[in-house]
Amino acid sequence: MSMTLKGMTWSHPRGYDPMVECSKLWLEKTGVAIHWEKRSLQDFETYPVEELARAYDLIVIDHPHVGQITSEGCLAPLDVTGREGERSALAAASVGQSYPSYAWNGRQWAFPIDAATQVQAWRPDLGDRVSSWSDMLDLARQGKVLLPMRPPHSLMCFYTLCGNLGHPCAADGRADLVDPDGGVAAFDMLRELVALIDPACFEMDPIAVLEAMSAPAATAVCAPLIYGYVSYSVAGFRPSLVQFGDIPVAGRNGPVGSALGGTGIAVSAFSENVAAATDFAYWIASGDIQRQTYALGGGQPGHGQAWDDDAVNAATADFYRATRATLERAWVRPRHDGYMAFQQTASDRINAGLQRKETARVVVDDLNRLFVESFAQA
Repeated sequence: MSMTLKGMTWSHPRGYDPMVECSKLWLEKTGVAIHWEKRSLQDFETYPVEELARAYDLIVIDHPHVGQITSEGCLAPLDVTGREGERSALAAASVGQSYPSYAWNGRQWAFPIDAATQVQAWRPDLGDRVSSWSDMLDLARQGKVLLPMRPPHSLMCFYTLCGNLGHPCAADGRADLVDPDGGVAAFDMLRELVALIDPACFEMDPIAVLEAMSAPAATAVCAPLIYGYVSYSVAGFRPSLVQFGDIPVAGRNGPVGSALGGTGIAVSAFSENVAAATDFAYWIASGDIQRQTYALGGGQPGHGQAWDDDAVNAATADFYRATRATLERAWVRPRHDGYMAFQQTASDRINAGLQRKETARVVVDDLNRLFVESFAQA
């Protein structure tokens, strides 16, 4: 079978390189070529998936998109008849909630190929991982902490703090986003930290923070809440190595409540080659490919076999084992149709509240109102 498919992923070596490497092997095996294009991280987080689905056969997506894009009818469900055994194996190998995060309304819309959540990053040559939020604040007072606060990451930090304090945000239904007292406590913690760090963090996403931390003249030792990027834990990727581990604990229940990230491989409902694209999705999400070609190609696998693999960990400063506890207890974001607009608006509201020094209760009340309204705006 000879054909060419088009795929869209996100513009970072972790997002692009493994897709290219795996597609080379897929071409050798099947004769099906896949041409991959990439968008910036900001576009990846906000660009309308329906437009991408009309232009590409395969799309790498975020799980919070699933409510919107399934109601728009732009994805082909992957739970096809006759492949139940393969899906059961993928579900059993899920790292945390990565696999079920792409299930919606009884169907499976993507398979995890990249597992991530907010974890802690630090420079091992400049300091040690901190285990508590209070110890991290000591570093911040010394000017040694960065935090990605560019939307939507300010909201992700708020989510993680709420969850870690024992007040996880709502993921469905039409209730408030968060218990008001818990939300106020999390916002005040975020406010205290933001007052100690460079205001430039409001324009920084995780990639920008990690680029700054891995530079030769870096002064930042720690990013306490940041999506893990395995690339920076590979020797030689950047001038200085960055390690990753569990988040510094603010509550009493360990590294719980981090806002789940990662990506999944999805198939466009508008593709003229849905079956061929679906075959590739099953294959690239499978254990052997994830722990070999995908990981060796610079990816951050979404399959448990890769996370357990000695060679995969040895090549990445133990990235996977060191962050596993946080990921296994991560929290799945809301996914309803209407959530993506809320995510942007809520992030902007948090940043405005921090920059204007508004009271926490006013900001949290607005977040709760906006969340309830997001269900009516679908």
